[in-house]
Amino acid sequence: MIQTQDDSALDDLVPVEVLQEHLLAVWHWFLQAMLNLDIALQIGLIAAAIIPALMFGPRLRRLVEHHTASRIRTGLARRLLSAALALATPLALLMVLATIRIVLGSLDRPYGLIDAAMSLMSAWLVIRAVTLIIRSKFWSNVAFYVIWPVAALDVFGLLDDVVIQLQALAIPLGETADGAPVDLSLFDILRTVIYFAALFWLASLAGRAVNAQLEKAEEISPAFRALIAKVLGFVLPVAALLIALQLTGFNIATLAIFSGAVGIGVGLGLQKTVANFAAGFTLLADKSIKPGDALEIDGTFGWVTEMQSRYVSIRTRDGTEMLIPNERFIVEGVINWSKSDRAVRVHAPFGVSYATEDVELVQRVAIEAAQSVERVLADKTPVCNLMGYGASSVDFDLRFWITDPENGLSNIRSAVNVALWKAFKAHDIEFPFPQLDIHVKELPRSRTGARIASPD
Repeated sequence: MIQTQDDSALDDLVPVEVLQEHLLAVWHWFLQAMLNLDIALQIGLIAAAIIPALMFGPRLRRLVEHHTASRIRTGLARRLLSAALALATPLALLMVLATIRIVLGSLDRPYGLIDAAMSLMSAWLVIRAVTLIIRSKFWSNVAFYVIWPVAALDVFGLLDDVVIQLQALAIPLGETADGAPVDLSLFDILRTVIYFAALFWLASLAGRAVNAQLEKAEEISPAFRALIAKVLGFVLPVAALLIALQLTGFNIATLAIFSGAVGIGVGLGLQKTVANFAAGFTLLADKSIKPGDALEIDGTFGWVTEMQSRYVSIRTRDGTEMLIPNERFIVEGVINWSKSDRAVRVHAPFGVSYATEDVELVQRVAIEAAQSVERVLADKTPVCNLMGYGASSVDFDLRFWITDPENGLSNIRSAVNVALWKAFKAHDIEFPFPQLDIHVKELPRSRTGARIASPD
């Protein structure tokens, strides 16, 4: 005979009775809290508030746009206004809900659900406004994943419990001089990240505003402007981090605990980054390279467009951007065609035939041809030197000066060569071509042993 068990193995693993009790408790709460006159009234008022919002929102938008279109056209004010106009209908809904809340409060009626709807609507408006104003996917995601969860937790009354749990997750860092313990909680880390993100954004705005003003100041040299921009790019984020730590209440003196580990990390993992960063300050301080300089690196010619904390951007004649690490300019060196003087001497070697009798005429014609080119300096007379006697030509070197190397060297050399061609053709000066004389000392013998006769 098989004996049945009253309790199965499933009951031991899953407390079915306990789950049933919790589900019944949730059902009773729903019936008591949701299915009553006050809750039904608030749900109906929230639904009814959508109608006037849809009616007055577009009208409010057209009215505001009509009165501000000619006054605010560009700048940050226009972006703020555009964001407000795009949110006219949700703002109208929020205003209607606020009016309903005031009326219910004056009648001593509950308005908790109205408050929850207003909180969620306010959080959505903030997120949407951030998206429209900043126009950055990163900051939009930050606003969505930070503001919305906080607002939802606050609406349902869970924010204080979550904060307490985050504060309980702490790491002991040591003690202060008075013997008080110093802890770093997860809540402190989250607050620091939020504060730093907001302050970093403000610092970026301030840095861009200062750089825009510096670009307008013509009395400031490009190198000094780049130096100020680089200093601000380093100081402002550090200041934002320190202020965020102070707002959190974090004792900065405790950071000395991590100084050894940070030093090792910088020495090993960030050696090149720190070297490039320091080299960038050195280049700007000694003014060896500055924006606008014409440089030549490994046979590639270009000019400096911008100098960042880690690299220098050089635009070549082909339209490509070369990002050269700052350290390379100090360690390997570079040819700066316009460091102290923008006047640059260019060489155009050429040769003439050995049949040319008057080499002095060749020099005069070459100099006049170079002077006829527009970019060649007139106050520095070109020079044409006879360099030697080649295998097929008499070799000359035409040297002339220009003041705009950033506009290219190959094109000006080509223009001078074209002028030389025309001038030599006009004066019947012959360009050489490779010639080879073959002298036959002895003709080979035929198969019969007889010597092959000469064609002559």
